[in-house]
Amino acid sequence: MDMTITEKILAAHARKEKVQPGENVWVDVDVLMTHDVCGPGTIGIFKEQFGKGAKVWDRKKVVIIPDHYIFTSDTHANRNIDILREFVAEQDLPHYYDVGTEDYKGVCHLALAQEGHNRPGEVLFGTDSHTCTSGAFGMFATGIGNTDAAFILGTGKLWVKVPESMRFEFTGEFPSYIMAKDIILQVIGDIGVDGATYRTMEWTGSAIMKFSMEERMTLCNMAIEGGGKNAVIEADDTTFEYVKRRTDRPYTVYHSDPDANYFFKKTYNAADMEPIVAKPHSPDNKALVKDCTDVKIDRSYIGSCTGGKLTDFLAAAKLLNGKKVAVDTFIVPATVEVEKDLQQEKLDGKSLMDIFKNSGCHIGDASCAACLGGPQDTFGRTHGTEVVVSTTNRNFPGRMGSKQSEVYLASPYTVAASALTGHITDPREFFQ
Repeated sequence: MDMTITEKILAAHARKEKVQPGENVWVDVDVLMTHDVCGPGTIGIFKEQFGKGAKVWDRKKVVIIPDHYIFTSDTHANRNIDILREFVAEQDLPHYYDVGTEDYKGVCHLALAQEGHNRPGEVLFGTDSHTCTSGAFGMFATGIGNTDAAFILGTGKLWVKVPESMRFEFTGEFPSYIMAKDIILQVIGDIGVDGATYRTMEWTGSAIMKFSMEERMTLCNMAIEGGGKNAVIEADDTTFEYVKRRTDRPYTVYHSDPDANYFFKKTYNAADMEPIVAKPHSPDNKALVKDCTDVKIDRSYIGSCTGGKLTDFLAAAKLLNGKKVAVDTFIVPATVEVEKDLQQEKLDGKSLMDIFKNSGCHIGDASCAACLGGPQDTFGRTHGTEVVVSTTNRNFPGRMGSKQSEVYLASPYTVAASALTGHITDPREFFQ
């Protein structure tokens, strides 16, 4: 029986020769990730169900990354971190990246990749809906709730229904002004926020395979915004090179069979793609950037697991270099590693950090920050009726703070171009 990448990975981890969509199987878990928002709840359920003295199934396969509500004096948020620290000490967990220490990393989804926890062919669950980001590495990765995570902590297994797969192929070559964010917004706009519900979004085609790992992560990150169970991109030399720099652990590579069955297939011509925004208040409220140039903005925001990677900041710096922003513009690296890269990576002899500071941008600490609002003193919280153009992944009412604010989702190119003009701007205006 021919199978897709996702089906092959789940079959291998269910210790079966084959599986098919709709089948329920027990799956062995390679990595469980949790953070400061869901970690305490997961820990509480684990202790309630397995006993206060219970030990996790494999201490080396648990990764805990505080990143959401961390730079705050909120006592409830601080207590969440205390619970994580107590559990890590009790269980002697080696993969804990504590805030306020040299071990702190930043946003969990990029940190997982940077710390070598993303490996082709593996199964990774996380208590965060954007865990699907890791599918960029040719693995099965998806978000789960606290109860499922607690069960994994105790057993190392999870009962999983095999998803149907959807195949999105992009042939040819993308124009220089197109980024992965444009592509995922285009597709979500085409299928709707429920179009991939409990299905795999498999990305393929010559244009996709030319993307860097960071751009591939952007594509997979927002699968959940289309309702997807997971996203996946076949591992190739780009994947192998990235993983080799991060870990020497062995892994298995899976490929979709030529005659594998897909629920849905669609092929796009990459050359036809144009810059896209998602208008308030849904990621599928698609529009061409060139049709939204009458929208005045109050803020521009470049950051988050979706838009806070080095590739994203390189793109923004190309447009901001030597210019001044017209509105408050926030630069928030996803991880500490990216923050260091901003200081070391140069463009025209200047570091990216200097380019952003000279253009008048505000620099935030590596974290989730304003992507989900957060406590009142969390950096970057929006207020009032502000209009924001952002590289983040969701634009629901209140997502970035105020329920009265309007958030437009866009690529780093579009956000940077808009920052320079004070209104939503097609980045092609700044391309020679």
